[in-house]
Order: sequence, then C-alpha cells, then structure tokens
Amino acid sequence: MTFDRLRTLPDPEYLPALDKAYLAADPARGLGPHDHPPRILLLYGSLRERSYSRFCVEEAARLLQWMGCETRIFDPSDLPLPGSPGDEDHPAVRELRTHALWSEGMVWCSPERHGQVSGLLKLQIDHLPLTMGGVRPTQGRTLAVMQVSGGSQSFNAVNTLRLLGRWMRMITIPNQSSVAKAFQEFDEAGRMMPSAYYERIVDVMEELVRFTILTRPHAVQLVYRYSERKAAGIPADAATDLSSIAVAPQEPCCTPKNA
Repeated sequence: MTFDRLRTLPDPEYLPALDKAYLAADPARGLGPHDHPPRILLLYGSLRERSYSRFCVEEAARLLQWMGCETRIFDPSDLPLPGSPGDEDHPAVRELRTHALWSEGMVWCSPERHGQVSGLLKLQIDHLPLTMGGVRPTQGRTLAVMQVSGGSQSFNAVNTLRLLGRWMRMITIPNQSSVAKAFQEFDEAGRMMPSAYYERIVDVMEELVRFTILTRPHAVQLVYRYSERKAAGIPADAATDLSSIAVAPQEPCCTPKNA
C-alpha cells in the first residue's frame, strides 16, 4: 500500500531546545525486549499553516526518533466525515487504519476549542473502530495525550483525550502535556523554544517509550477478555490461556556463560 498521507518531518535531528546530557537515548533499557524500534503513530488536530498541535507533534516525533523509535505523522486533511457515503472505502480512512494497526503506541495532540478537543482530532479517532474483522487497531496500545491552548493553561482537551483513550481500550500513560499561550512558544520556523513546556513534552515522550517497551511482551495478555472469549465461543484452556501461561514457572531469561 502506498502511503500518501504521512508528513515529512523537517529537521528530524535538530533539537535546539534539548540538552542531550540529561536524556538517555535508550530510556527503556532493561524494561522489555528491544527486538525492533517502538512504532509510534502521531495525530494532531488543526490544519492551520501554523498549527501548534502539529508543531508539538513534530517536536515529539523528533524526540521519539532520538530515543530510538520509528514514527509516523498522519496528515488528516482529506478525511471524510464518519458515516458519509463511501467513507469506509476512502483512501484516507484505509491509510489511517493501516497506520493504527502498524503502531504499538500513539500520541494525540489537540488544540482546545470551546473547552474541548478539536473536531479534526475527534474525526481521526472516530475513524478507528474498536474492531476490524477481528483485528483491533487501538486495543492494548500505549497512548500519550497533549494539548495546546491560545490562553491560560487548561486541561480540558487532555482530560477528554484520556476518556477517549480509555474508550478505545488503550494504555494511557500517567504524564501529559498542556502548552499554554502556544503562540508564544514557537519561533518563526515552527520550532519550540526552551521552556518548562518543552521539558514536559520531553518527559511525556520518555515515559511513552518506557511504557511501550514495558507492556510490549504483555500487550495481548492485558486485553485478553472473558467477554470476548465467551462471544467467540472459545472456552478457557489452561494449556493456551494467556493468564495461566503468564503465571506459570518460567525458565530464566538468561544463563551466565560460565554456569
């Protein structure tokens, strides 16, 4: 499948506001398997030329890449309205869902509009069903939430994003970012200037990487539900039940060479 709606990240290695002496390039070392880079999908909520939610997402993507992640930023500019004729077969909807299935974690960033998330951010979430032919594009994935505001600091949008993440059965990390008076925090090139707000975004991305690696080997087990087994007519079996396997005695993960 050709991806026509991934934004190119400008200056991915240029991090002028980051003091790299204080951020480990591998913040999740020892927390779980590193067999492949964490795959993170980032969504933003405004199509303005100077979209501060997009600027925040781009800063987040640069940080995630510096910490060893693979990132994708989805461009939602031609998404149709949910329920409109042919929306399920629209190329933008199919592509968004493909990226969601690819991801292990997500970042959602919305401007606060009338005390809530923007319609554009909600539109993207509304196009992600809980299940697609037995495959779940969001369930068990990690999630970091952020918002930008034109005025004083607020948490209305991130609170709603948390509610949506819970509804989508995602593992929403404890930390979050809310950037007040966002128009003051970015230079003419759209790069975030050093500030406590930038440092919070670094904190959030660092935590997202850790939670993604920590839950990676357990993601399927964490959302292995009684109600779904019952609906599918799959009785619990001690030999295959994920919960039973999880608590069974395990061989040591590694053996000293001279043992």
